[in-house]
Amino acid sequence: MTSEDESVPARNPRRELVEKQILDQATRLFAEKGYASTTLQDIADATGLTRPSLYHYVANKDALLSRLVSESTDTPAAMLHEINERTDLGPSEKLRKMATAIAVNQAQTADRFKLIIRSEAALPDEISRAFQQSRRHVLQEFVRVIEDGVRSGEMRPVHPRTAALGIIGMLNWVAWWHTPGDPDADRTAAVQLADMALRTVSQTDVGPSTPEGPERAIALIRQDLDYLERLLAQE
Repeated sequence: MTSEDESVPARNPRRELVEKQILDQATRLFAEKGYASTTLQDIADATGLTRPSLYHYVANKDALLSRLVSESTDTPAAMLHEINERTDLGPSEKLRKMATAIAVNQAQTADRFKLIIRSEAALPDEISRAFQQSRRHVLQEFVRVIEDGVRSGEMRPVHPRTAALGIIGMLNWVAWWHTPGDPDADRTAAVQLADMALRTVSQTDVGPSTPEGPERAIALIRQDLDYLERLLAQE
C-alpha cells in the first residue's frame, strides 16, 4: 500500500526555477527568431546550460513548445472547471472568480500567450489540436456558467456563447496592454476586468428571484420601458 507522502512527488524548488528560466528564455527566443529558427543550443546558451544539461529538463523543442501551450491553455481550463464545480457559489460569483482567474493568468504569462497566438498557424499539428481543444474547454466553461445564470434569473437572457466569447476576448486582451511584474497590479487589473465581465450579463432591476417565464419577460419589458422613458425625458 502506498502512503500519501509516497504518492505525491516531492517538490524540487531548484528544478522548478531552472524549468521556469528555460521556458522564459524559450518564449523570448521563439518570439525574436521564430520557432523554426530557434535551436535547443540557442535555448541552452540563453539559460546558461550546456546542451546535455538541457536534456535533463526537456526532451526536444516540440516538447518545450507543447509545455508552453499546455500551461497557457490547459491550466486555465482546469481552473475554470474547478470553480464551475463548486456548489457553494451561485452563477454570478462563479463568473466573477472565473474571469478573475483568467485575467490574472493572462497578465502574469502575457509573453507566452502572445507568442502562442502569433505562432498559432505554425504550430505542429498535434500541439495545434491540443491548443484548440483547450480553448474549446475554456469556452465551454464560460458558456455553462452563463447558461446557469440565465436559468436562475441572475443574468439577462443573452446568447451564452456570444456572451462567453465577448468576455473571453476582453480578458485575453489584458496580455497586450498590461505590464506584468507587480502581483498587486496584476490582481487589481484582473478584479476590475472581472467586474466588467459580470456587468455585461448581470441583471440590473430584475432580481435572481425572477426565473425564466412570463413574469420575467414582463419585468424585462418594464426595464426597457423605463429606459425609453428616461431617454424621452432628456429630449
